[in-house]
Amino acid sequence: MGMEGDGPDDGRPAPRPKAPLGERASWRLLLDQVRPHRRVLLLGGLLSLVGSLAGLAMPVMAKRVIDAFGAGGALAGPVIGLSAAVLAGALISAAGRFLLERMGETIVLDSRRGLVDRILRLTVSDVDRLKPGDLLSRVSSDTTLLRAVCTDALASLVGAVFMFLGAAVMMAIMDGLLLGVTLAVVGLVALMGVAIAPRIRRASLQAQVALGEMSSVLDRALQAFRTVKASGAEARETAVVGAAAVEARDRGVAAAAWTSLAGIGAWMSVQLAFLAVLGVGGARVASGEMEISALIAFLLYLFYLVSPIGQIIQSLTQIQNGLAAVTRIQEITTLRTEPAAEPVVRAGGEPVGVTFSGVVFRYGDDRPVVHHDVTFEVPAGGMTALVGPSGAGKSTVFGLIERFYEPQEGTITVGGRDIRDWPLGELRAMLGYVEQDAPVLAGTLRENLVFGAPGTTDEEIARALARTRLDDLVERLPEGLETPVGHRGILLSGGERQRVAIARALLRRPRLLLLDEATSQLDAVNEMRLREVVAEVARETTVLVIAHRLSTVTGADRIVVMEAGRVRAWGTHDELVAADELYRELAATQFLVSS
Repeated sequence: MGMEGDGPDDGRPAPRPKAPLGERASWRLLLDQVRPHRRVLLLGGLLSLVGSLAGLAMPVMAKRVIDAFGAGGALAGPVIGLSAAVLAGALISAAGRFLLERMGETIVLDSRRGLVDRILRLTVSDVDRLKPGDLLSRVSSDTTLLRAVCTDALASLVGAVFMFLGAAVMMAIMDGLLLGVTLAVVGLVALMGVAIAPRIRRASLQAQVALGEMSSVLDRALQAFRTVKASGAEARETAVVGAAAVEARDRGVAAAAWTSLAGIGAWMSVQLAFLAVLGVGGARVASGEMEISALIAFLLYLFYLVSPIGQIIQSLTQIQNGLAAVTRIQEITTLRTEPAAEPVVRAGGEPVGVTFSGVVFRYGDDRPVVHHDVTFEVPAGGMTALVGPSGAGKSTVFGLIERFYEPQEGTITVGGRDIRDWPLGELRAMLGYVEQDAPVLAGTLRENLVFGAPGTTDEEIARALARTRLDDLVERLPEGLETPVGHRGILLSGGERQRVAIARALLRRPRLLLLDEATSQLDAVNEMRLREVVAEVARETTVLVIAHRLSTVTGADRIVVMEAGRVRAWGTHDELVAADELYRELAATQFLVSS
């Protein structure tokens, strides 16, 4: 049985994001974002239509003002009517635009929530192959482009289309011939815009990909900020990031060039239409077929087309950018995810044992085998240690127990039950896991301690602090448990971060505690104290510990020796010193036995 989710989870290479979607598929995805809000879209569109109709009354009112002036009549009535039309159109249009923009913000909020939820539920194997900076770019930059589409572009497009159609109807009523001339000119230039649109989309997608790559390169430098400085590599990293920025600039310039070309087409269409109408209309006025006031009103309606055409072109350009953003957001949905079931954060209960039987594992089909027929047993209760040279596959054991990965062959049982039969939330609730680098999150010390067990009481925190010898640290901190620990816990020492990670794991009351090099950054005194804590915890639960320092595990109930992805021996410290050459060599190099 594979991991629950949207696809297989068998240790094979994470599926790459699919090729960019076609324009029709991208449009369908964009419309899927809008469809749940179609009622608001309809209402906003109707208000925009009413506002447009009020605005479209202006040229007719202007014609009446001109006719009244020519006939020597009163101007007060037409002027008041003209002013009222302007005010009413502005207010109604503003209300419609507000509704559409609020709808757009809601769409973006839903998209961001869904994208973040999806990213945080990706399988570890997929995230191992992805770049954090690119993922951040999809949540921030790409959804920002989507917001521009759903708020500015969509709102402008709806209003502009209604204004264009309304102006066209009024122009048809006034003079069908001149309308035909206008639409003929505008249509020819519109064909050019249709041809340019796919190029804008492709250029925008390339620009966004380049921006994501730049974010990834910068994130790489920031993650190793101290190493960069200590290595005197500031200039080199600046050059690398700068090269990525240049690539993003070049891609952006290419997109801007196509966008500018589309804008020129919109401007040309209006200018050519104006010249054509002026020529044809002027000839008709000269022949007496048309009144001068009607020509002026028609030209006013023509200028009413200037703004809608420009807005339509701009909106369609923004939508092309949005289609590129939708494509990149959609790529995340092609990756596998873990189930969305609510986890049980504090299960409690009796200790559980672990059994590996013939486990074979590799991180991908293109990667070497990490585990070769790994078989061993961890009894329920007590402490079992995994030792061996670097690269022996010890940390991978923990990744398989946590179901971050799935083995290609063999079975793993926890508590006598196949690990794949456990609901993922229940499985991980049983486990307390201290990673090798003991990550600490930005926030307060309290937030880090209760991260895995939000319902922890102050008494439980105090007990965990005392067991891990962190109570002295809390007393020294200016705000005690409420003291911020900095980005990645930078304000704590390496040993303090390790003890925070251990306390965090203990507060979950695990039935199986996994410690990966949990004492590597501790001094001798604190290591000895923590050994005592681990020995005490081992009387209550099952402890499985990985250690390069054999002094940490010499008192373990069972020690499993791994080498090159295989289990070569197991037993107690004394048994292994007597029977296993590799273990005896490791013990001798650490002065635990005489060589």
